[in-house]
Amino acid sequence: MASEADHARLPAALTAIALSALAWWFGSGTYPVWWVTWLAPLPVLWLAPRARAPWAALAAFAAYAIGGFNAWTYLHEHLRFPTPLILGYIAVIGVLMAACTLLFRRLLLRGHAVAAALSVPALWVAYEYINNLLSIHATFFNISYTQADALPVIQLVAVTGIWGVGFLLLLVPTVASLPWWPHVSRRSRWIIAGFVMLALVAALAYGGWRLRQAPTSTVRIGLVSLKESGIRALSSAEGEAREARYVEAMQRLIGEGAKILLIPEATFATDTATVPAFASLAEQRNVTVATGLAFHFGDSDARNMLAVFEPGATSPATYSKHHLLLGLEQFVPGANFTMLAGKPRIGLAICKDMDFHDIGHAYAARHAQLLLVPASDFEVDGWLHSRMAVMRGVESGFAVARAARDGRLTLSDDRGRVVAEASSEQRDAELVGDLPLHDTTTPYSRLGDWFAWLDLLILAVVLLIAVRPAKP
Repeated sequence: MASEADHARLPAALTAIALSALAWWFGSGTYPVWWVTWLAPLPVLWLAPRARAPWAALAAFAAYAIGGFNAWTYLHEHLRFPTPLILGYIAVIGVLMAACTLLFRRLLLRGHAVAAALSVPALWVAYEYINNLLSIHATFFNISYTQADALPVIQLVAVTGIWGVGFLLLLVPTVASLPWWPHVSRRSRWIIAGFVMLALVAALAYGGWRLRQAPTSTVRIGLVSLKESGIRALSSAEGEAREARYVEAMQRLIGEGAKILLIPEATFATDTATVPAFASLAEQRNVTVATGLAFHFGDSDARNMLAVFEPGATSPATYSKHHLLLGLEQFVPGANFTMLAGKPRIGLAICKDMDFHDIGHAYAARHAQLLLVPASDFEVDGWLHSRMAVMRGVESGFAVARAARDGRLTLSDDRGRVVAEASSEQRDAELVGDLPLHDTTTPYSRLGDWFAWLDLLILAVVLLIAVRPAKP
């Protein structure tokens, strides 16, 4: 039975749950408010040492579970995930938040303030790193993507990958909860606060320095997405009409100075890996035209392909999508990477490929300055999925031109600046813009997931401290 003390703390517990749930609701999901995410864990971490362990865990679980239902419409109505799968996903992250809270509480009550401060970010980032290795969706919904609009913050991924941003994002509210616990010594508070402030200032200073660096060149790019339903055979009447509409739109963008043109993935089905009208346009107007194709659509060897037509080329450069959306894409995955000849150094990828680090590492090794990425989204995830591609560019040092059906058209540089954007979520969309390019080699592209391994080491030390017998 609950004690009198438990009843007395109930209003505080309910308030903490409500505040944390509200912050998770607005600070996560498909369109988060970046600064709210920094506050989300704080109320339940404040509550943790003041409540019994089961209640602290329940509060943390409830706060995230309530806030996590902000993704219900996206997962259930747009992706058509079954209800048990959605509830399971929300429950797993709720359990993760509960585990972080219990570990933090145990260490704090035993007087290990430094270990307590590190416990939440270390456990959370370790889970996200391992999940990234095992999940077919890789980094999707990683907490670091909530910061995509905070440009000085996300420069950190050029050094640590997304793991460093996630660690810092959870370290700050964890440390912020310590001064309200009277049993932490003043000396410990100052040491921990000083270390975190130093880390935060260093990250922001590095971010500011990167954002001030001038580009080495620019390229003018046009993106087009027409509101069309389904894949259409290029040889059909509907396919020919769609082809004509795209040529008309691209002619407008060429008139505005575009030298590279890109349209969404799987725009046409074809057995020849070419679109004669696009090849002719590239030759006649001296431009590069890139289009998504469903190559051999319906056959056992079908590929989700990107074909690029360049002036003077006898055949298009092609790339086949590596990472398919299982259950929705009946294609054979690709295995090769494609770089276009000449300068700037341009690589090719498609939609979900940009959720995975192997794509960024591969093109960083090939010194790509720009990736052309046709895509297809689910309307409500346009912002999130486009920003995942943006973050790959910051990590590995390349700009990204991304044209999505039912999503966003974006031009972003390798610092994460979205220099031009249009929504194709409910309508036709086109844009043209000058995309700055840098010659960049990032520490992350050379060192890989070093910070994730450091995080695992920190977690191991924290867990050893937590399981050690308490002093009498």
